[in-house]
Amino acid sequence: MKETVRALMAQAEKDLGTRLDWVAVDHHNTGHPHTHIVVRGKDQMGRDLVIARDYLTEGLRERASAIVSDELGPRRDLEIARAQERDVTAGRLTRLDRKIERLARNGDMTRPEAFKKLSRFERALIQRRLKHLRGLGLASARGDGAFALEEGWKDRLQAIGRDGDRIREIAAAFNTGDGLSGRVYDPGHEHTRAVVGRVVTDGPEDEPRNRRYLILEALDGERWHVSLGETLPGAVPPKDAVVEIAPAAGAARASDRTIARIAALNGEMYSDALHEAFDPASRPDYRRAHIRRLEAMRRAGLVTRDSEGRFAISADYLARAARFETARTGGVRLEVKSWLSVEAQIERRAPVWLDGVDHGRLTGKGFGQESASALSARRAFLEREGWLGEDGQLKPGMRDRLAAEELKSAANGIEGKGAFLKLEDGMAISGVYERPVDLAQGRFALVVRAKEFTLVPWRPELERYRGAEISVKARAGGLDWSVGRARGIGR
Repeated sequence: MKETVRALMAQAEKDLGTRLDWVAVDHHNTGHPHTHIVVRGKDQMGRDLVIARDYLTEGLRERASAIVSDELGPRRDLEIARAQERDVTAGRLTRLDRKIERLARNGDMTRPEAFKKLSRFERALIQRRLKHLRGLGLASARGDGAFALEEGWKDRLQAIGRDGDRIREIAAAFNTGDGLSGRVYDPGHEHTRAVVGRVVTDGPEDEPRNRRYLILEALDGERWHVSLGETLPGAVPPKDAVVEIAPAAGAARASDRTIARIAALNGEMYSDALHEAFDPASRPDYRRAHIRRLEAMRRAGLVTRDSEGRFAISADYLARAARFETARTGGVRLEVKSWLSVEAQIERRAPVWLDGVDHGRLTGKGFGQESASALSARRAFLEREGWLGEDGQLKPGMRDRLAAEELKSAANGIEGKGAFLKLEDGMAISGVYERPVDLAQGRFALVVRAKEFTLVPWRPELERYRGAEISVKARAGGLDWSVGRARGIGR
């Protein structure tokens, strides 16, 4: 694959008349090994790199096909015919569908002049494909033998193909040969419930948008494919972590309500200047966070911006913001119950997820069986240590004591960072967020400055700022975060 990609990019440089700055990575995480290529958006002179749409959608494909043909020899007619036959009944978007899309006019397949250019074999393939699409509810037949494509047929066909990929990803993740299949978690279904399970693996679903998926084995032994939506690098729970997933309707943010309030006072318009006039004490970077939010929604087609940088905010803006959040998160709420596996929890001298599990909820198969065995071993350990109460739970006060001891032990194990500073109410520290630290009681952020460091509860938003200076202030019931000296996180 590497040599083929290098040859392709060398040809692209010739076609475009400029050297390209690019990187590539080979992926083998699906049934079809493939390569992702990232190209810098500048040419060799430092100007914006402009590539024709046709070259991106068709030209590169043709160049790659020619390179492979040079290496392996041309495909035989019989091989091509068999591949086209497979496209007729494929449950995904195919090259045959792209040809149908080009031939159709507003979804209507009645253009005789277009069909005259096709061979008899091609016409037969298209007719058979249209009949298959009709069986999928994506096309309808008319009395004259012509077909009409349903609105959104292409998107629905892509979704069908993606569901097939998901089932194959589940099978590949387990690879046990037990014949058990899995299910795709659909947060939009009215009967979808919360699921607790262990992470078997994760993978990319839409890499340009940082969308990933998890494969879970639930407490009842069921296997699930879960689309997470947009996920920050470093925020995905690791293999064998215990998580809970549940449907989550998107909700407008506090910043959305601020935008709507300002727009309501200014003829349904929002801008940085209008925000400053509304709240003179607001910081510039705080207002910029609102602009970034609107820019993201503008790219999704939910708001518009005029030439003066003002955003038009419709009366239903908050509902649009909620829909945007649902699309961004995949409609799924993910809560990490334990960053550690159940095996690692058994003799952990700390409060763990197993301590709060009801043995009666655990089944005799899959992850439920593993958890039941681990829970019995955990309770035996707690009893030996004298930490188990008569009710089968940790003795009063023991959870807080063990949590404090675990945090202290973790701090003692961090070398070369200076003295450990435990933040008490009202205390603050500014330092560099270096990395997360996974403990039984939860994930913590390691914040380091010249001669000391601290460990504070981690938030996913922090992964945007790993390696950057942040400020943390402890207050009753939680923490206040900011990047640098002013910029807020998640405001």
